[in-house]
This record gives sequence, structure tokens and C-alpha cells, in this order.
Amino acid sequence: MGEIEDVVLRFTGSEAVGVRELGGGDAGTSRSVRLADGRQVFVKTNPPGMPGAIAAEAASLAWLAEPGALPVPAVLGDTDRHLVTEHLDSGSPAPAAAEELGRGLARLHSAGAPAHGSPPPGGPADAWIGLAPMRNEPMPDWPSFYAEYRVRPYLRRAVDAGLLGADESALIERVCGRLPELTGSDEPAARLHGDLWAGNVHWSGGAAWVIDPAGHGGHRETDLAMLALFGCPHLERVLAAYEEVRPLAEGWRDRIGVHQLFPLLVHTVLFGGAYARQAVTAARNAPC
Repeated sequence: MGEIEDVVLRFTGSEAVGVRELGGGDAGTSRSVRLADGRQVFVKTNPPGMPGAIAAEAASLAWLAEPGALPVPAVLGDTDRHLVTEHLDSGSPAPAAAEELGRGLARLHSAGAPAHGSPPPGGPADAWIGLAPMRNEPMPDWPSFYAEYRVRPYLRRAVDAGLLGADESALIERVCGRLPELTGSDEPAARLHGDLWAGNVHWSGGAAWVIDPAGHGGHRETDLAMLALFGCPHLERVLAAYEEVRPLAEGWRDRIGVHQLFPLLVHTVLFGGAYARQAVTAARNAPC
């Protein structure tokens, strides 16, 4: 019996009778596994060298499964390197599902978190966003957390790698210094998905499910900025439905680039200089 088959039997109580490789995802491999009892499950396997990643993802999925919020695949079991969840078929984005995504996301954010930067209950402080390590450390306010544990670690790495120059680094640092005035209203910590780009919205069975979370407590505009970063289907419907449930603070659209600084710097370090230019543009366009 192979490693995947052994893990599946351990957590489902049924033998694997078919294993199919799936595409997508930067971290590790994904498989659809058909079981002898007729069920299908999803198995994600991370490469070595990502300690705590599976534990953080499993804890995030459990934390996001807030009743009445968003559809989240159920976790069946996890090891150091493997995560077993329910399997989701693939469907097409639909306007009604997009609207429910917006309403559900607003309800999820309203469920709250103990503090800005707090990890999910039972989750490790050292987590990951894709192939990038990130630390979840509770802080008294969002600007302090976002500057210290999101933007600056990857700004330093980008500078050290020669991907950003001194002037560009200084520009982003100035934005970090202005975060208290840029944040908008002083809101309590929201329960965030944390990596809510369009690829982590899975359309299945007439609904929009959220997958691959990097859950933590933070500013709710961060999840919305991530949806906008690479383009989410029916995004304006998502946003309008969100505001039906929980209106956003005035000027939130002007702050989208500020919330995108962290993922853009992560992409700069992982994938190269084109993202560095986007990060610099986002910093330059920060509200005056």
C-alpha cells in the first residue's frame, strides 16, 4: 500500500480504489481519490521543508467553517505533509453564487478574531501563504501587525535580492508609517481567509466554496483586496452583496492597493520583478 492510500484508509476507513492527479496549486500536489465505499476525497501533499503548513491550513479550514457563513470543505484528517478533505466537483461561476459569496464573506468577517494577527485556534504561529512563510502574531492594532509581520519581512527580502532599490523601499516604508491614518475606521479584528485570490474560490454545486486558506485575524478589507488582485468572476456582485450585510468604511476602494502590498511583495520574492513594479505602483497610489 502506498503512502497516499495508507493516509486515506487511516482517515476515511475505506480503501482507495483509484487515484487521480489534479493540477493547480504552487505548494505540493493534489489528488482526487475514489474510495471502495463510493466516496471521493481530496488529498493535498506538501513537499518537505514547509513545517506547520498543513496544520495551519487544517486549523484555518475548521475556523472558517462558521455556521451560516461560507461553504468550506470538511477536513477528514491531516498529517505533517498530507491534508484529506471532502472532494468538490468543479462548476462554473454564477451570479447568484457570487452574491452569496459576498454575503457569506461579510458574515465570516463579522464572526471576528481574538486580535489582529491571531492564528486560528490550535493553529501554529508560523504559517504559510502558498510557498511563502508568514507569521501570525497577535498585535494591538492592524497597522502594527500588517507592517511588522506582513509587509516588512518581504520588503527586506525583495531589497536583499536586488528586486527593489533604496528609493522604492523607502516609498513602501513611508506607507507602513502612514498605515494608522490610511486604515479607515477603527474596526475590530475580522476572521480572514487570508489568501482569497480568485484561484482559492472554488465554484461547485451552484455555490462558491473557499479553499486553501491562510486564516488569521486582520482587517476585512484585506480579503476583498485579494479578490480584486487577480480578478474574481462577478466581483462587483460579490462586493455589492457584501455591503448589503456589512457596509464598508468610506474610501475603502482607495485603500485596495495598500492591502495588496503584502501579496505583491510575496510574488516579487517568489516570481520576480514584474510584481515589484506593481508593488511600487500600489505604494505610490496610496491615499494622500
